[in-house]
Amino acid sequence: MLTTVLNFAQCVAEISLLGGIEIASVALIIYYVFAKTRAPAIIARLFPNLNLSYRSSLGKFNTIGNEILFTLRPSNEPKPQNFLEHGIGTRNMLQLTPHAGLKPFKSVFDWGNVLPYVAQVVRSEKFDYRQVTEIVHNDVVFKHAIKQAAEQTLREQRYAKNGHRLLARSISGDKDEEEDAKEGISYQKILHKQEQRAVTILKEMGSTLNNTLLAITSWLLYKLLPCFLSGVVTNTKQIEMLQNASKRSPDTPLIFVPLHRSHLDYIMVTFILTNNDIRSPLVAAGNNLQIPVFGTLLRGLGAFFIKRKIDPVEGKKDVLYRAALHLYITHALKQGHNVEFFIEGGRTRTGKPCMPKGGILSVIVNAFMDGSIPDALLVPVSVNYERLVDGNFVREQKGEKKVPESFRKAISGIWKALNSNYGLMRIDFNEPYSIRELVNSYNKIAREDGNSKVYKPASRTLQHNQSTSSLYGTDVVCEEHRNLIESISRQVVFDCAEATSVMSTNALAFLLLTRFRNGAEEQLIAAALDDLRNTLTGCKDLGFSGESAHIVAYACDLLGTDLVTRTRDENGRMFIRAVPSVESFIELSYYSNVLTPHFALSSILLTTFHSLVPEAKDDTSETTGVSQKKLIETALENCLVYRYEFILNKPTQVLESMLHKQLDELLINGCLRRNEVDDSGHNAETRRMARKLAYDLDESDGYDNNDSEGYLHSSQEDSEMLLLARETLVQQRNICEVLAPFASTYLAVAQSLQILHRSAMLESEFISFVINDISNKVTRGSCVYAESISTDSVRNCLKLFEKWSVIEVCNQRGMRLISLNTLYEMSRESLNSIVKKIEAVVPKYNASYFSQQKLLNEPPV
Repeated sequence: MLTTVLNFAQCVAEISLLGGIEIASVALIIYYVFAKTRAPAIIARLFPNLNLSYRSSLGKFNTIGNEILFTLRPSNEPKPQNFLEHGIGTRNMLQLTPHAGLKPFKSVFDWGNVLPYVAQVVRSEKFDYRQVTEIVHNDVVFKHAIKQAAEQTLREQRYAKNGHRLLARSISGDKDEEEDAKEGISYQKILHKQEQRAVTILKEMGSTLNNTLLAITSWLLYKLLPCFLSGVVTNTKQIEMLQNASKRSPDTPLIFVPLHRSHLDYIMVTFILTNNDIRSPLVAAGNNLQIPVFGTLLRGLGAFFIKRKIDPVEGKKDVLYRAALHLYITHALKQGHNVEFFIEGGRTRTGKPCMPKGGILSVIVNAFMDGSIPDALLVPVSVNYERLVDGNFVREQKGEKKVPESFRKAISGIWKALNSNYGLMRIDFNEPYSIRELVNSYNKIAREDGNSKVYKPASRTLQHNQSTSSLYGTDVVCEEHRNLIESISRQVVFDCAEATSVMSTNALAFLLLTRFRNGAEEQLIAAALDDLRNTLTGCKDLGFSGESAHIVAYACDLLGTDLVTRTRDENGRMFIRAVPSVESFIELSYYSNVLTPHFALSSILLTTFHSLVPEAKDDTSETTGVSQKKLIETALENCLVYRYEFILNKPTQVLESMLHKQLDELLINGCLRRNEVDDSGHNAETRRMARKLAYDLDESDGYDNNDSEGYLHSSQEDSEMLLLARETLVQQRNICEVLAPFASTYLAVAQSLQILHRSAMLESEFISFVINDISNKVTRGSCVYAESISTDSVRNCLKLFEKWSVIEVCNQRGMRLISLNTLYEMSRESLNSIVKKIEAVVPKYNASYFSQQKLLNEPPV
């Protein structure tokens, strides 16, 4: 009896703190779901005669001592209109239950009519999600990688113990039998440790995706998401497209590639796919998300965790971990899993797309090239929010350290979210394209260019020859495929950015930062929004509809008083302006930057034009024009400045052709002008419009736009002079303002290079110096763009200068040191040339015809 009691006490004592936390967390979530949202709603649905409203019946929590009073309000009480109609052709996924609810030809007595969400998650199609961890562990290649890792460790130990002497003896074979025996024992111990490490790696990496957790989580999301989101909107045609693709090629995996904005992204993609009978994907997630409770939850929803830094020591390749990651993804694809990964690596801190990281994509392409899979369909996914659920990234942009993810941070974030309003979330699934067809397209371009480099998939599976040492990005891949992977990844990011829907907050923030930095009356901003909507029609999908005045008021309320203020003047007119603080401008730029890539080429062209056009003597005198050829050539050079900031064209497009297309649009819109009638007597504007129409038709038919086909222009047009259009100066300035903050950041970095003269510096310290310098300029008023304070742009500029060989970057003990290249170290004039090169992309507002004060007093166009 005593033994039994002691054993029971021991079992109780062995319950871990983590288990207690998990139980408490689950209990808290269940309590919140029942107490705040569900109980009154279920009663209202079951007993409609009680006349209880759905949302108002959430109740008021009045705490008196230990008592909680629930107050239910009648449904006929008027509610404020705090939502917008989403775009045409879209549906709110939170209200869509394909397998439940009242349906044609379905019995009215179906229990799914009473409990539609339960019926939906129960009746949705269930898939066989095979676990691949054991398959990877038994793979011959993985066992070979374990031996390689053990041999590498043994060599390092030899060198550390005996230095070069032992290395020389090992080469000559001059060793005694005793040393051989010791090394044999040592190797066996090392091999055993590597085998244990291999098991640990696979255990920490592997996903436990299962139908049960998917169903439970789907039901919870149906209940919880309406508490803080007014809708999760997507186009039902896009869902049908994915369903047809899955049915048409059931053995071809779908590779979902979203742009990353929030931790909610991958959960919502899985939620939509699961409830529309599409196989849920395995999702690549950073191991920083392996926090108590939530790490287990994400793993069950399909997450497989990857280390944020693959190699623990700089310059030393972790062969075992790379092989595990490569084989895990490859076998997952072979077992029929869909895969989802974020091609940017992490969440965007600026709101615009980041440069792609080709690591996981390289593994998928390699699996196709070596015959492991016959094909794969890449599905670019665009995600956007009216208000970001994750908060903001202002601290990180100001150079402060990121707060690491933790259980406490996750709980507080969820609690804050459940008591807030974040508006609409929009998800767009773009048309899938085959990796096989992409490879064939790039091979066709290579042959046309006379390039001997053609990518040929293997005719048979080469599993036994898969390399565990050739590397690219974060994964194992043949080095010869580097250009192919880079081209595919850039095309995916470009397509995702182009297809990202514009939300109401994006439009308002864009207008406040480019047209109304000092604020304006609500009526003027609404008129400017009408103009912006007309400009974007046919080019970008709008995630809102309705009257512009209502949209502006709604977006202001959603952004909140910390970012935007709405006050009435003495005449009773509503005046809207951005809160004049560094933090508010940085956060507003996050929302505005969704539109920045769309206007980037126009901004570069107009900024280049104003830097080339000679200054007039006075406001009335005519200025000398700029030849179209010179404008395009200079604009091409200026585009290279932003090579790490924006992807301005697809790899299958020619940038010069894109600039010509954009130039014609500026001419049609009246931002530039030239002789209206050419030598043949035809109207030039009509000719340009006809050419643009032909270009758009070719593009919609799937033709590539290059010099020989697509957007053609004549040599006569190259020699024509482009003149200043004075009547649209305000509009021109607005377009130049789009990239002005980035140009200001780049100029500050270029000017700061002087401190590297004859002295190396830690990269982190240099970035802090530049951020402080820009902050001081903003405080003094010499820099009007507070959003120029951006560590991301500073890093991108440093990459550019490293590419130009202006600076050198070396790693010492895990720290990055930057120094000037020899040429720029010896010559200050060389540094001045770099500053002038960057100044060419900074908008010029000091011309007599472009007076800043004059423009500020004119009404917007």
